[in-house]
Amino acid sequence: MEVERVQATVKGPADWFTGDVWIDGLARGAEPSRVRVSAVHFTPSARTAWHSHSVGQTLYVTEGRGLVQSRGGEIIEIRPGDLVRAAGGEWHWHGAAPDHFMTHLSVTEALAPGDPRPETDWGEHVTDAEYNRG
Repeated sequence: MEVERVQATVKGPADWFTGDVWIDGLARGAEPSRVRVSAVHFTPSARTAWHSHSVGQTLYVTEGRGLVQSRGGEIIEIRPGDLVRAAGGEWHWHGAAPDHFMTHLSVTEALAPGDPRPETDWGEHVTDAEYNRG
């Protein structure tokens, strides 16, 4: 058995997020596992940029209210206990509702060593007009 101390909370990079977002890295699987788990804390209206994950992403909402959208789809409200699954290559964004904080666990898998694809492909920021369509 191994006990690790959780690393310090880090501010989400401005290239990836609009608004204030804080990230706690919780778990990195030891090989052969490539699972990654983070708690991501969004302030009201904060959100990711458009992005996709080569292997996919699962979100588990732990508190607050949020929004999620696949490119070309409807904006959907998410609440504690909701699971959101984005398939590999699916462009999407997620974040807090305008008047609520929101925290979710993000579960992703790293690519196999030597795989040339980016694990996460980051696109443009979600505009206020896109965000407010909901």
